[in-house]
Amino acid sequence: MNNDILNDYAQRSAAAKNEADKFKKLANTYSFLRLGIFALVIAAVAAGVVYDTFTIIAVSVVILMLAFAWLVARQGKFERERDYYNDLAKINDNEADSIRTYGNLYDSGARFINEKHYYTADLDIFGKASLFQLVNRAATTPGNDKLAAWLSAPATKELILQRQEAVKELSAKKNWKLDLQARLLFAANADVNQLKRLFNYLHVPLNLPGEKTLKRYTIIAPYLLSALIIAAIFVPLVKPLAVLLALINMGIVFSKASYIKQTDLVAGKIGDTLSRYAVAFKKAEDEQWQSAYSNNLSQQLREAHTSARINELSLLINKLNYHLNIIVGVILNVFFVWDIKQIIAIEQWKRDNVHNFETSFEVLAEFEALISIAGLHINYPEWAIPQIADGDGYTLTANKIAHPLIAPGKRIANDYALNDAFKADIITGSNMAGKSTFLRTMGINTVLALCGAPVCAESMQVSVINIISYMRIKDSLNESTSTFKAELDRLQMLLGAVATEPKVFFLIDEMLRGTNSVDKYLGSKAVIEQLISKRAVGMVATHDLQIAKLEEKYPDYVRNFYFDIQVVNGEMLFDYKLKHGECKTFNASLLLKQIGIEIRIES
Repeated sequence: MNNDILNDYAQRSAAAKNEADKFKKLANTYSFLRLGIFALVIAAVAAGVVYDTFTIIAVSVVILMLAFAWLVARQGKFERERDYYNDLAKINDNEADSIRTYGNLYDSGARFINEKHYYTADLDIFGKASLFQLVNRAATTPGNDKLAAWLSAPATKELILQRQEAVKELSAKKNWKLDLQARLLFAANADVNQLKRLFNYLHVPLNLPGEKTLKRYTIIAPYLLSALIIAAIFVPLVKPLAVLLALINMGIVFSKASYIKQTDLVAGKIGDTLSRYAVAFKKAEDEQWQSAYSNNLSQQLREAHTSARINELSLLINKLNYHLNIIVGVILNVFFVWDIKQIIAIEQWKRDNVHNFETSFEVLAEFEALISIAGLHINYPEWAIPQIADGDGYTLTANKIAHPLIAPGKRIANDYALNDAFKADIITGSNMAGKSTFLRTMGINTVLALCGAPVCAESMQVSVINIISYMRIKDSLNESTSTFKAELDRLQMLLGAVATEPKVFFLIDEMLRGTNSVDKYLGSKAVIEQLISKRAVGMVATHDLQIAKLEEKYPDYVRNFYFDIQVVNGEMLFDYKLKHGECKTFNASLLLKQIGIEIRIES
């Protein structure tokens, strides 16, 4: 555990909390000042009544209301700063918790669990205590979706290399990374479908009847009513006309109430949220990047003027929300036909920006996914950036590779080498000796490598390969599927992938457990030989020593490895180290004996 990294997060968190406390005190002070303004308004009204003069009331109320509005604005600013620094403290505390306990305040990716995926269920990619939970720093729904996609399929070599460069650069921009995370943390608790609903709304036109005519009228309406009011002061006969126009304006607003409500249902609830997104987009636009990947993302946002346009939509929506104050809403609609004016402006914004809007959130999602994998490089600087190998054969070579989800004090590192070759490796060994963990270690680190992330190893070289796993085969009562049928389905998927997908690398853990020992051996042997005939590459973990004899039949293709145990004074000692050859020591009888079951050897 790197104490320097933990100390840095602790210092950052403490500094952020101090700033949050400072702005909290300022916000409270201005809140009390607002109460003081309210008391002064009452005093001014009382003074006006006592001295029987309206001038005192009018002048005092105007001045004090302006002061009140200024105090509200200042208090709002301080509250936003307070919330930002509180979130920044949470972000830093979360990084420390992740290193210490693998905890994470971000989503675990449980909604991405798919038992039928090629490898994600077997390799613990999604869900509780998963790779996604370790890595994820995406707050937005598109960001979570993007990271899940990266972990669900290998990228091309070119894309992997670009992401690696971006990760290195982001790791050197720790302040920027943590700042953006804090700016976006609000989205972690938002409805998963919030942005989806907004995207759908922006794609559907409101089709407001008479929009062009209404737009022209909203421009002249305030001037027309103001002129009538001024004229009424000098010509009392005009007063009914001013009242009539005010009623007409309100009538126009009421006649379009269904359209206003339609806009308000979706857009009206997200104005402040969009202003927060605008700040986050601004951070991505303004930062200077050297890596081609990040620079391209930032350039897309700059060219689309993303932050400015999203802020514009936020302001339009917030203006529409003025009608939530009944008094203010009536005045604005009487003079400006306000609600109509705003929904027309929002519709125009939709027509001008809808396509760029979704694209911009995809770019932000890319940044969140990059931030997530860059976090590994920051928190675990000893992890390697893997080399992506070329060649017609398969390369999967690693020095001191270990499982990233096992605590550093408990994980055991191994070496493994497959250099531009075609091999099927048979791994035998005792129960609990480490076969399954080793397969998952190779698989999960390969998933990290092929999305552009660092790996839990001293060094690693890997081809762009497609992992297919056969490990946790389960029956299904809902689908009326037995364990054996589930195994057959998985084998069919594996063999189909070998025939259709490029460079399949299989990870098989104890094949055909759902049948008798004779069929298990014969079936496993037949499957492996079929894989060999198709020049498939991968690893098979098994207890069946007869499978290891395939090395004699295919000496140029099959290699044997094993995990063993040492029995000292009846106690089993595991070293969890991969060795060449066949396993000669097994422990099932010893394990059974420990729980009180004696095995008698029949003569």
